[in-house]
Amino acid sequence: MKLSPNVTSIGQMAHVAQEAGADAISLVNTFVAMSIDVVTRKPRIANLTAGLSGPAIKPIAVRMVYEASKSVQIPIIGMGGISTATDVIEYMLAGASAVQVGTASYWDPRATEKIVAELTRWCAEREVPRIAELTGAMQV
Repeated sequence: MKLSPNVTSIGQMAHVAQEAGADAISLVNTFVAMSIDVVTRKPRIANLTAGLSGPAIKPIAVRMVYEASKSVQIPIIGMGGISTATDVIEYMLAGASAVQVGTASYWDPRATEKIVAELTRWCAEREVPRIAELTGAMQV
């Protein structure tokens, strides 16, 4: 889909996707990144750039989920840097209806199971009967 030059914010892009018939939006996967070895003055990455993902992008991704959630009624799937229940809750409070665990699964194949157990305990301790109640519940 080619966006109009007038579409400048993540909220506007999300709205355009919804209007074009999207059933949901996933935000985000990776950001194009670069690193240079200051001694050799050469790129550390053979292709010059590569995808940056994981915990480093989480604050950016949470902001993008929040902004998109203010512009659409369709579900938003949050992703980027999720390795704990707290990360999941943060995304949901920002407006995500669901999340995807990626990078954490590389260092711990049972990461998702552990996160679900943590979420179950967190919700029980705070008397949250359905985790869906957290979606968009950030207090400003």
